[in-house]
Amino acid sequence: MSIKLEKVVETFYESLEEGKIMGRKCPCCGNVEFPPVYACNKCGSLETEWYEISGKAKMHSIVMPAALSSKPEYKKLGKFAYGEVELEEGTRLNAVVRGINKKKRKELSDKLPVNCHASIFQRDGGYKTVVFDLDEE
Repeated sequence: MSIKLEKVVETFYESLEEGKIMGRKCPCCGNVEFPPVYACNKCGSLETEWYEISGKAKMHSIVMPAALSSKPEYKKLGKFAYGEVELEEGTRLNAVVRGINKKKRKELSDKLPVNCHASIFQRDGGYKTVVFDLDEE
């Protein structure tokens, strides 16, 4: 049985399969929405267009996963944390950031914000998603 996806969701996941991370850009005010949504959250326009994000970002906060907030399917990620990430295009979102353990968190806490970048991650179940990786220092 296949799942019928809303067009914006389908297009987003098809783009990940092609190695592209897509958001939606508002031609009225230039705001970029990621994850993609139809309406611009800045000006309310419904005329947003597909836009490939650069993937460049800054992580502004770090929250270590607790036993109840960690998902079993994330084991393949290795060490990770949750963080508030700001894309180069201006959008802020809560995201998974790989490569962070408790020791690394202590090292990074005084350096925030730190550079990171979007990566495409193959999840169990046959679909891909977006996570973030720390940039090399």
